[in-house]
Amino acid sequence: MNEIIENARRILAIEAEAVNALVDRVGQSFVDAVDLLHACTGKVVVTGMGKSGIIGKKIAATLASTGTPSLFLNPAEGSHGDVGMVSKGDVVLAISNSGETEEIVRLLPTLKRLDIKIVSMTGNSLSVLAKRADVALDVSVKEEACPMGLAPTASTTAALAMGDALAITLLGKKGFTEEDFAFFHPGGSLGRRLLLTVEDLMHTGNVIPAVGIDTLMKEAIIEISSKRLGITTVAGPDRKLQGVITDGDLRRGLEKWGEDFFSLRAADVMTVRPRTITKNVLAAKAVAMMEKYAITVLVVADEESTIEGVLHLHDLLKAGIV
Repeated sequence: MNEIIENARRILAIEAEAVNALVDRVGQSFVDAVDLLHACTGKVVVTGMGKSGIIGKKIAATLASTGTPSLFLNPAEGSHGDVGMVSKGDVVLAISNSGETEEIVRLLPTLKRLDIKIVSMTGNSLSVLAKRADVALDVSVKEEACPMGLAPTASTTAALAMGDALAITLLGKKGFTEEDFAFFHPGGSLGRRLLLTVEDLMHTGNVIPAVGIDTLMKEAIIEISSKRLGITTVAGPDRKLQGVITDGDLRRGLEKWGEDFFSLRAADVMTVRPRTITKNVLAAKAVAMMEKYAITVLVVADEESTIEGVLHLHDLLKAGIV
């Protein structure tokens, strides 16, 4: 078992060193690559063979999901018609550890005739690909994690990391926001967290539990029980929020006043200035607010304290926000 653990640690250390070595190589060529990709009026076409191709697909997906239109081109298919995917205004990001991959080198004359700018990521700065690229990024590694030095391991990790650096730097340069990210990720929990707002999930209209400041507590209890949200708002004229009464307030009130509690007014029991939220806030931020203040219900009110809805933690759970 010790041998297995030591081997795994050796592999991870080699790959970590390969990525760490890239840090000092980030200089003018990286800036030039980012500028070229940012100025692209078409799409970024990522290409690579074998394991580099698999890394290329991931980089293309990351670029596309962070605001840089991108697709992957299999270079072997490229010379058999798929180079038609490339059009004026595109930029090609070519990945090859050797820089001599036949399928990619074969595409270079066609790309040049189309006046396509090329950014290369290679482990050999003297290679054909590096020399013919408009910008060449050095992703060379000292050694592969494979003990035979054959299986692409550290080299593909380094290429992937450099691709991420390009994509996320472009994200910042484009001013890409959470809302933009949500637009490209409408499905699944990620999309729900970034797209759904409080307004999408809050209870409105007659479903909102509400009593007046002079309402007797025996009636307020009925309102809390019938609306089943564990709370009632206490509203003044024009639905202005005056306070809230929660299940917890009921328990504490009964302990303090006993039978006399039912004859008290809502104003005597309510919590003044409760936590509120506006309807246009992301639902995910409502979750953070509930966690921070250890509460399960938020009153939704506008800037003038007009009650617009009630949001319960269960609504957030059902929507997959939590």
